[in-house]
Amino acid sequence: MSTSTLQFKTNYAISSKIEPFYKGGKVQISGDEKYIFCTCGARLNVLEISTGKVLHSIEQDDQEDVTSFALSPDDEVLVTASRTLLLKQWAWRQGQLIRSWRAIHTVPVASMTFDPTSTLLATGGCDGTIKMWDVLKQYCTHNLKGSSGVVHLVEFHPEISLLQLFSSSSDCKIRAWDLRSSSCLYVLVCHYSIVTSLAFSPDGSLMVSSGRDRICTVWDLGKRAVRRTIPVYEAVEGVVLLPEGEDYSQIGVKNSGLHFVTAGSKGVLRVWEASSGRCVFTQPRTAPAPASSAGSEAEDEEASPQMLTHCLPLAASARLATVSAEHNIVIYQLPAVRVLQQFVGYSDEVLDIKFLGKNDSHIVVATNSSHLKVYELSSNSCQILYGHTDTVLSLDVFRKGSMFASCGKDRTLRVWRLDEDTAEVHCVAQGSGHSDAVGTVACSRLKKSFLVSGSQDQTIKLWDLPHPLPLCDTEPSRMTARATEKGHEKDVNSLTVSPNDKLLASGSQDRTARLWSLPDLSLLAVFRGHRRGVWSVQFSPADQVLATSSADGTVKIWGLHDFSCLKTFEGHDASVLKVVFVSRGTQILTGGSDGLVKLWTIKTNECVQTLDAHQDKVWGLHNSLKDSLMVTGSADSNILIWKDVTEEELEVEQAKEEEQILKQQELSNLLHEKNFLKALGLAISLDQPHTVLRVIKEIQQSENGAVQLEKTILKLRQDQKEALLRYSVVWNTNARSCLNAQVLLKVLLTHLPPEELLQYQGARGNLEALIPYTERHLKRIGHLLQSAMFLDYMWQQMRLTGGKPSDIQDMDSAPVSDSNPFFIDKHPVRGQNQNSSNNHDDDDDDDDDEEEEEEEDQHIPDDLEEMEDSDTTTVNKARANGRATCFQNGTSRAERTELSSSEESEEEEGTEVTALQTQLGAVQHPTLYSKPGLVMTGDCEGISSVI
Repeated sequence: MSTSTLQFKTNYAISSKIEPFYKGGKVQISGDEKYIFCTCGARLNVLEISTGKVLHSIEQDDQEDVTSFALSPDDEVLVTASRTLLLKQWAWRQGQLIRSWRAIHTVPVASMTFDPTSTLLATGGCDGTIKMWDVLKQYCTHNLKGSSGVVHLVEFHPEISLLQLFSSSSDCKIRAWDLRSSSCLYVLVCHYSIVTSLAFSPDGSLMVSSGRDRICTVWDLGKRAVRRTIPVYEAVEGVVLLPEGEDYSQIGVKNSGLHFVTAGSKGVLRVWEASSGRCVFTQPRTAPAPASSAGSEAEDEEASPQMLTHCLPLAASARLATVSAEHNIVIYQLPAVRVLQQFVGYSDEVLDIKFLGKNDSHIVVATNSSHLKVYELSSNSCQILYGHTDTVLSLDVFRKGSMFASCGKDRTLRVWRLDEDTAEVHCVAQGSGHSDAVGTVACSRLKKSFLVSGSQDQTIKLWDLPHPLPLCDTEPSRMTARATEKGHEKDVNSLTVSPNDKLLASGSQDRTARLWSLPDLSLLAVFRGHRRGVWSVQFSPADQVLATSSADGTVKIWGLHDFSCLKTFEGHDASVLKVVFVSRGTQILTGGSDGLVKLWTIKTNECVQTLDAHQDKVWGLHNSLKDSLMVTGSADSNILIWKDVTEEELEVEQAKEEEQILKQQELSNLLHEKNFLKALGLAISLDQPHTVLRVIKEIQQSENGAVQLEKTILKLRQDQKEALLRYSVVWNTNARSCLNAQVLLKVLLTHLPPEELLQYQGARGNLEALIPYTERHLKRIGHLLQSAMFLDYMWQQMRLTGGKPSDIQDMDSAPVSDSNPFFIDKHPVRGQNQNSSNNHDDDDDDDDDEEEEEEEDQHIPDDLEEMEDSDTTTVNKARANGRATCFQNGTSRAERTELSSSEESEEEEGTEVTALQTQLGAVQHPTLYSKPGLVMTGDCEGISSVI
């Protein structure tokens, strides 16, 4: 495609989201092993294991955090507890609340569980009490007291007939309760720290307890004594018994007997033999352990982000699920302990994000963590990459998208490769040499030959990529820096390599951007102009320009020929953190700390679109290789994939225009066929008030227009009548269309009862809006009538002046008769015609005048507004013509003969008087007060009564 046919982008739409679904708390797997239930603040999310997508999100109305929840073994009943001390039962598949009741606990509920029959629910509160609830009959059955402190663990014995409940509280003791007698059977004492988990053998004779005191205890419940205490040398958060009779030789299980798996502070799974207390298997550590002193080893283990907080069995499918302190859920396949799926519950602050793969099939995300996360967009499955020992700050991708580089606070940078066949990512090279955190990295564009890093130590280093790169299952190669330069006076924030690999641009907190030559790193230019630090720099893929974004809220375009500032874009209210070229360098995308993403056209300096979907700083912004997708990552932990919808919107707009044209043609055909009902309905469906008004005028101009319009309006549906009432409010504000609005209003008020009118949407507001303009129209017509009465008086005086004395007496006592009109001759003639006119008597003049008046009475003006606008002019003309007429009628016939010598002047005066007679006839005509569509005072009061 040539540049001339390049279409500018106008809008993006969200195609998919990666949102946080787990922020800590309880995690439970459904009985059919298809769903994971986990808490996320005030929401309880249901995650489908096969797709990794959140199917349902159950949110508390009170917006209080969920403190605990429990799903019945038959997956039918879900109960949640929050800080409002309410228990709520949900139909979780429909997301509907069934019922809620008070928990009776004086403080929030800390733990809960169902019995194997799914009928009894046990809740342990922070007040040291345990309540038993019959979910079916909906009442409290037991109130067990005796625990000390928070009851954080409750479990039913697997044997239903025993009706026993085990609990543990802050006193580190395990209590067994008999539900028949509501009493404590016995207390098991062995742990010296919080008991975190209980696991029962299939026959219920043995129980394994784990705690944060670094031991696991095997209990003989028949003897109510300790069978064996096993030191595990880590704080254990979860324990799972391996089913007997299965082959677990791959994980060291060679003997029969009880074996269990522990998960704790070391972040790895370990398998223990209960009879001997030996550890028979330890999961290989995938991440390097962070450096720590020996004296703080215990504290570091407790606070390690790799620590496992839950261990959950999926016995039917021979799988195991673990939850880490970083809110990552990992599902393993037994007995090989092979990773099947990984889900990231909470990404924290997203610092950088890039597309990955030849077809942009993956995205790699750097969060506020030492681990990288690679998502497959088609399935939302995630691969967690271990390698860095501190927070990863920046990412960059090589040209073809199969390799990328990362750098972080651990002062190192690493190169990773994506295997296109297996979709697995492995580290192939690493380098170190900076004396402070490495804040930015840039990869070569033409070939996979080098990369450049910028650090908070103010230096820029050029690294050669090893060749050939090692295989995936070998140790990563070591990279060495070819060149090092002090780049800026402050931290280096951003680096970018030109498309031809010959130039390098850098941006820094010292408010400048600099241009370097490659590979010798010699300084070419310094770009000054920003008032704050420069956060991002980017070369154009087509033109020789450089874009920079700064904390001063601006984006600048610099020319590489003379190093001058060509354009400045202002629009963000805060720092602009990222800038990316799109549309072959003709447009740019920017992301700011105000949470906005803006699309700009460089040629016009215009902000085409503003995308507001994030609630915090947009640190990550990247466009795909095909320029059709965009991904953004924010400090609000949300990752959004955007799709270019310019062509779709253009197609929709064109389709709408074509549909409008077809409907307009159909409307014209219906009006031509005089199918007014369909025509009016079609005009209303177009939602064009002007078109509807045109149809109404067409109906009024037809034969029996008033009757036809009334019938058509009454046949409309209620929603169409609502639209007409809404349109009439607009029409009534204009003097040219107010009569049409009043016609419509008259039909509605006459045939519809007030109760029905008030049922219309917005009827009260519409009727109230009609009143002031209707009163204004009535006031205008009243002024017009007053002016017309004055003209009528003048006309009567003109007739009196031109009549006989005998006629004056008749006029004073009776109205003017239509049979004796007074006519003013508009065309006086000369010669014989003038002499013959002098022989006419006064009676003949009166007859002619009454005939003229009868003709003018039959004319009614169509536009009252036109009369009103000409009131003043008409009165002035009437006064002048009245004086002229009185003078003419008061002189003798001989004088009138002399006055008629000027024919042109006489004709003009006669024409003005005739126009005056026409207007007076219209005003005096009685049909003026009943003109169709004119609502008088009575109708306005009718509107007020409806409201």
